[in-house]
Amino acid sequence: MTAVQPAPVAGLRQGRAERSDRSRAERRLGLLLSAPAVAIMLLVTAYPLVNAVYLSMFSYRITAPDDRRFVGFGNYTTVLGDALFWQDVFTTFVVTVVTVAVELVIGFGLAMVMHRAVFARRTVRTAILLPYGIVTVISAFAWKYAFDLQSGFVDSWLGLGDRAWFSGRWSSLSVVVLSEIWKTTPFVSLLLLAGLAQVPGDLGEAATVDGATAWQRLWRVTIPNMKAAIMVAALFRTLDAWRIFDNVYVMTSGQQRTETLSFLAYRQTITRTAIGLGDAVGVLLFLSVVLIAAVFIKGFRVDLSQVRGDR
Repeated sequence: MTAVQPAPVAGLRQGRAERSDRSRAERRLGLLLSAPAVAIMLLVTAYPLVNAVYLSMFSYRITAPDDRRFVGFGNYTTVLGDALFWQDVFTTFVVTVVTVAVELVIGFGLAMVMHRAVFARRTVRTAILLPYGIVTVISAFAWKYAFDLQSGFVDSWLGLGDRAWFSGRWSSLSVVVLSEIWKTTPFVSLLLLAGLAQVPGDLGEAATVDGATAWQRLWRVTIPNMKAAIMVAALFRTLDAWRIFDNVYVMTSGQQRTETLSFLAYRQTITRTAIGLGDAVGVLLFLSVVLIAAVFIKGFRVDLSQVRGDR
């Protein structure tokens, strides 16, 4: 007697096959749509990257173009063996961790406000996103003058007397971090707002009917369903904060041990005209960015099919 396959099992396998075919079709479409942009990006970035790797293999100063010596990985050995490099790594790490952590918390709160605003929703969203539209250099100058000992007004407002914020390492970094948080938190809130829009409303209603508190709905319903948006926001901001340069350049110029990796590459290349050492720092910075991106992507393991609404 020939066994008859149960209808539910057959239907389940057919549904899985249809989802698999759709996923492959979406993947092919995504590759086709992104191929032109990827090709242009490779053309624009490939030559500078390859050239930077090439020049990092030489002892070369722009002031003495004829005095170029091949040193192999000697520049990398010099950079990695210098205590200043690791001090800058630590400074960059502190700035990145603090800014990204605070921005995720504040950005989530602002996203909730924009998501639940009933009256003047456009006005509220415009006011929240306004700092992100300001050029970073202008924002950095504004924060510098606000905390400056001579022209600043923050000390008088807070009743701190004449506090020299830029005279110490951690006070200087505090101003840099505050300016970075103020400038880029709206970007995080915008990404998280998109994630909130993906959370099914019926899940929150069902949790409310089951007696879940607002805190329980937040931790067990809202946040798990916007994990992809949180990952994207954290990844983008971590990569951006790890390459911070403008605020440090404008506010401290790397003084008081506030130098970051990007500023170290700039100082070696432009100020000291040591092209080889500067490119070595730049290549190490690029490799660290790639490593951070890989850790984020592998660590979060987000199921994007849930974001699309597949079950």
